This record gives sequence, structure tokens and C-alpha cells, in this order.
Amino acid sequence: MTAFDPELAAALDGLPAGPPLGTGSLAGIRRALAEGNLGCAEAIGDRDLVWEDREVPGTGVVVTVVKPRDARGAPGFYNIHGGGMVLDDRFADLPRMVGLVEEFGFVAVTVDYRLAPEHPHPAPLEDCYAGLTWMVEHADELGFDPGRLIVGGGSAGGGLSAGLALLARDRGGPAPAGQLLLCPMIDSRNDSASTVEFAERGVWSREANEFGWRSLLNGQTSPYAVPATAEDLTGLPPAFIEVGAAEIFRDEDVDYARRLWQAGVPTELHVWAGAYHGFDRIAPDSEVTRAALAARASWLRRTIGRA
Repeated sequence: MTAFDPELAAALDGLPAGPPLGTGSLAGIRRALAEGNLGCAEAIGDRDLVWEDREVPGTGVVVTVVKPRDARGAPGFYNIHGGGMVLDDRFADLPRMVGLVEEFGFVAVTVDYRLAPEHPHPAPLEDCYAGLTWMVEHADELGFDPGRLIVGGGSAGGGLSAGLALLARDRGGPAPAGQLLLCPMIDSRNDSASTVEFAERGVWSREANEFGWRSLLNGQTSPYAVPATAEDLTGLPPAFIEVGAAEIFRDEDVDYARRLWQAGVPTELHVWAGAYHGFDRIAPDSEVTRAALAARASWLRRTIGRA
């Protein structure tokens, strides 16, 4: 059985136990996450950055923009938060997003999409598409170069980012320069070897994964919702895929990278030994997290530099 990295294991042991994710616990877990998320003022602190909330006309979709005070021709980052398709909000990734804005000068937009099960597919993905389209249409106003736009997120946000890349390609919509897929949730079959091995280990269980997919799909099937089932991966933006070797998404993410390579899509894959789902948040000062952040930063520099 694959062991957790010792630093990561120690951090995981320090986490308080919460209720299993399900219909009965969903509302309470949502409240707890919302209470724990930082607002923009807290996440930005004394950095010389500005932020504002905007609503995408005619959709009800709300986004938050975080950017340098005098952005002009900057790269862009479109962030999609995680949460198993059923949890969290656009503020969940603010600490990571603010760090990227500070390091790379990104004009960053984070989107609130409707959550399942109240709003099954295609509602979450359509909200993400509406936010991306709005961002690109307002590139001049926001101060970024749409030719250097990265789409990305972690877990469900990574899965929605992969689905968004497929949808934008097929609709002839915005064409991101890259897709940053961090431990993406992309395969509803939930039956890989890693899914079985880590069914009850780490922070995202096989049971929780089943609940998330069942809530999103509601009996449907679509390659835009489940990118691992897409038959044609040609013409997609260059991809960065990161996953832990000790989490349920390992095998589906490795397989997606393999299929992207076969389709001619420039793809970089990192599988971190001993790492579980969300390790960078749970153990931010660990050696594995430092290595992962350095790899992400290297890919981002190379991608926005050559776009």
C-alpha cells in the first residue's frame, strides 16, 4: 500500500475529523467552508493590488477580479474553485490566486458557479464559460493580454477547467494559452486502481467522490462534464497536470495526460510521491509542496512567455 510522505502524514493527522459528505451534511459543510474562507481584503493584505466584484450581464454569474493596480498587457488567470462540484465558492482559492497575481502580475478572475445537486450539469460549466467569455471580452478594460490567458483550478476546479477547454474549443470560444489542472476531478467512473486503494485514505474519499459525481450528473453523461470520456482531445491548450501518487485521482489524471500527449497536446505531468489530495493546502511548508509550487511556477513562466 502506498505510504504518505512523512511530513504530509503529520499534517494530515492534525486535521479535525468532519462528517462524511452527503445529503444530510452538505449544508453544514458548506457553511463551515464559507466561514473559513478569507475575503479579498484579508487575502491581499498590504500588497499593492486592487479587487472588485463584477456580475456577468444576463447570467447572474458573479466574479471577483484581483489584479495589480496599474495592469497593462499583463497575463491573465481565470480561476475555477474546487469542492467536489457541490461545495465552496469563488473565495476558496484567494490565497493561491493572490500569490500568483503578486508573482506573475496576473489579472486574475475567480468565478462563482452554481453548485450541484441543486444545479446539475450543465449549469456549473455554463457559468464558468460565461465568466471566461466576459473576462476575454473585457480584456482591454481589465488590462490583460487575452493571448496570455491561463485557465485553471484544483480538484473539481481542475475538472471544470478541462471541460471548459473542451467546450471553448468546440464552440469556437476563447482560446486559453494553457490549462493548469491541479489534481483534476475528471472521471465519474470512480473505479480505477488508485480510487480503490485510497477509497478511505486522505481527505477526499471514494464515497465523497461518488456523491459529487452523482450530484453533478443527475443521470446524465457528457464529455464536457466528464473530460476523461471525451473521445477527441486534439486542439486543446497546453496542459499542466499535477496529482498526488497517494490519492484517488492519480490514475485518471495520469491517463488523461497520456491521452493528451497522444492527441498532440503539449502536456506536463507531475505525480508527487507520497502526496494526498490537497497536500499543498494542508501542508504548505512541506518539501513536497515547495517542489510542486516551483514546478507550477516554471510551467507558468514558460507558457505565458511563449503564448
